[in-house]
Amino acid sequence: MQQQIALSDDGRPTGHFRNTAYVINESRPHFDAAHAAGLMGIQGRSTAGRAFALGAGSIDNRPQMIDFVRCSYLGLDNHPAIVTGAIEAIEAHRSLHWSCARTRLNFDLLAELEATLSEMFCTRVLAFSSVMLANLGAMPILASGQLTSGRKPVIAFDRIAHISLAYHKPVVADEARVETIAHNDIDALERLCREHPVVAYVCDGVYSMGGNSPVKELRQLQERYGLFLYIDDAHGISLFGRQGEGFARSQFPKLLGDRTIIAASLAKGFGASGGMLMLGTLDQETLFRRYSIPYAFSVAPNLAAVGAALGSCKIHQSPELAERRRRLAERIAVFDRRVVTAEQGNSLPIRMIAIGSEAKAIAIARELLNAGFYTSVTFFPTVAQGKAGIRVCITADHDVRDIERLCDCILEKLTDTVGNGSGPP
Repeated sequence: MQQQIALSDDGRPTGHFRNTAYVINESRPHFDAAHAAGLMGIQGRSTAGRAFALGAGSIDNRPQMIDFVRCSYLGLDNHPAIVTGAIEAIEAHRSLHWSCARTRLNFDLLAELEATLSEMFCTRVLAFSSVMLANLGAMPILASGQLTSGRKPVIAFDRIAHISLAYHKPVVADEARVETIAHNDIDALERLCREHPVVAYVCDGVYSMGGNSPVKELRQLQERYGLFLYIDDAHGISLFGRQGEGFARSQFPKLLGDRTIIAASLAKGFGASGGMLMLGTLDQETLFRRYSIPYAFSVAPNLAAVGAALGSCKIHQSPELAERRRRLAERIAVFDRRVVTAEQGNSLPIRMIAIGSEAKAIAIARELLNAGFYTSVTFFPTVAQGKAGIRVCITADHDVRDIERLCDCILEKLTDTVGNGSGPP
């Protein structure tokens, strides 16, 4: 989800770093329509692969849907090793969660998970119960200057950085200067680096609505100016790197260094639950273990999440990781041969079907659901106003025939929409 800054009628921002009332007022009709169409807030139960039984009651009486919404890009969220890991962790401790601060007491399995991930990714990994909380704990420390030799940085956010990053702008701005620059605007970022002695850049590795950050160019700025990089790679984890270290981490040297932090998900491609921070130094690790508020106080991943993640680590250290990536690449290629998108040809598993009108996007998504395919209808504030669309998440676990049938439906609905004069502009 991206944070779009709203303007008033005279062109001025409605809020410096927060525009909550505007966002709610402008998006409420579309949320209402999407809920009324049965596209949001629905329930289901996994059956096999990417299929799920829609609704409640007896499984036999529910319609079966093919899910293109979940971000389990390698199809690991139903993997037996991950489910077994969750169960065994609970049984080993005869508990789900210890309600105490992590500065006091931790599960031994949680320490094992952090050590395993640290070795796999050649960083110092701290686990959190979500990526949102990982970012919440990191942003104030970054703004304080404690990560930049005591000098508070100018913090530049990419304009479409995920809401789990952008949401913290007011907190960051209480300690440091905050700038928002155009998406992937390397020239604007370099100007800031030339004008200010310490600059930090906050962005995604792989963006949730498609595309990626230019890591190579960002590293060049880091080498030239000492730019601090904070990259949320929630959607890139597991898809790249020898042991699934992700889109961002795989493009850095073996040692991450003291000017880069990478946040990532233990859900999505990793298939378990929770989030993590990859840190480059022992000093940073010590600082975060003591002063990252979500880390320190009672929001550790529960034992089911820890056990599931340990199960996923075993998969990431086995030949199965490469096989699942191969299957994913094949399925992305099947989709790209049939449907043209802005993301066509890249190796990322997110595809956006541009529609434009929010009402049209909701109507098409409903028709796809009627045909047995659940996709994500996206509109403001997830994307800009008037830029609504449908997001398709392709996974290694999708049946090729289901992808082909989805493509047929998408092409049919887009043709019908254009044919009656109501298609994308």
